[in-house]
Amino acid sequence: MSDGVGVILVAAGRGERAGISTEGPKQYRRIGGRAVLAHTLDAFRSHPAVGAIVLVVHPDDQTLCEAALGAAMEAVHLVTGGAERQVSVRRGLERLAALNDAPEIVLVHDAVRPFVDRATIDRVIEAVRADNGGGGGGAIPAMPIADTIKRAAADGTIAGTVSRSGLYGAQTPQGFHLDAIRAAHAAAAESGRSDFTDDASIAEWAGARVVLVEGAADNVKLTTREDIARADAKLKDRHPMIDVRTGNGYDVHRLVPGDHVTLCGVRIAHDQALDGHSDADVGLHALTDALLATCGAGDIGDHFPPSDPQWRGMASHVFVERAVAIVAEKGGRIMNADVSLICEAPKIAPHREAMRAKIAAITGLAMDRVSVKATTNEQLGFLGRREGIAAIATASVVYGEAQ
Repeated sequence: MSDGVGVILVAAGRGERAGISTEGPKQYRRIGGRAVLAHTLDAFRSHPAVGAIVLVVHPDDQTLCEAALGAAMEAVHLVTGGAERQVSVRRGLERLAALNDAPEIVLVHDAVRPFVDRATIDRVIEAVRADNGGGGGGAIPAMPIADTIKRAAADGTIAGTVSRSGLYGAQTPQGFHLDAIRAAHAAAAESGRSDFTDDASIAEWAGARVVLVEGAADNVKLTTREDIARADAKLKDRHPMIDVRTGNGYDVHRLVPGDHVTLCGVRIAHDQALDGHSDADVGLHALTDALLATCGAGDIGDHFPPSDPQWRGMASHVFVERAVAIVAEKGGRIMNADVSLICEAPKIAPHREAMRAKIAAITGLAMDRVSVKATTNEQLGFLGRREGIAAIATASVVYGEAQ
């Protein structure tokens, strides 16, 4: 087990109070042009302390989830939830615990709280780490109750006024030591208890010490149609500055006698071959570097050194897939990819659409966001003498709101 922090996003609910929508349950409704769930996931993917993220969804919602998150699906471990929230969280805990590098701390968060901020997440993590109760304690963000509280009688009249002194409204993420909250959930299930309204109440029932930390007024749970409308208006009013980054990549490989070349993932019969440690696909190598450049993650040689025999003859889509995963881990969304191939031969035009389709499949992009072009070097230089093939690639990635 590592000393890291994992997250469980609970997104298996039906959200009946939000009404019926063609977009599906409330976690898939669009606010600010994107699904509520996508905004929530961004808050945790961008947090430097967060590692593994488990997303618990309803068994009927996988297609909705994939449409909402796109390439960001690569950043989560997907789990099917149960009929009750407790079951969903317990399944998420088991998935997190089964990871090879399971975290010490877990944060459980409602997927329909998209406005959780980094400071709130920090306070919860710090409080759990500071626990001196033998590793079994937890922490939750909470806000003091500001409204006067009335107790209702059966006939709808006021039966009494409740002192709000010491009363707080609980929020998420709720943080715990993974082993402790996992054991508490298991004990609750064995005892037949299914009436707990949050994970802190399960921890309390199991005898854990749970502390309150400062919550945030914006960290609201979207419950009704009106909540979603207000959230949409709030995001539209922000006029955020989007962090758009562009990366460039260049690669060249020598041509040697052979019977084919592989370019942008497509094998093309040819009277020469590209010489390289892997399959020498200059198009995908350049694209790998372009993607890595958008988040300062080095270059292809840093991640796949030619001195390492495990990469000998490797298909280059593996390199691009790793770069795509790194971009996702950094909170990025790939917007487009453009590759220019420079060679005298073979002819690229007959294979261009197949190349675009390969890149689209690897990156998760739509075809209209992928471009492959080709040009000769007018018989000038080593490229013009058919001594090699070169490629230039450009990728644009959005990393969310600038901080």
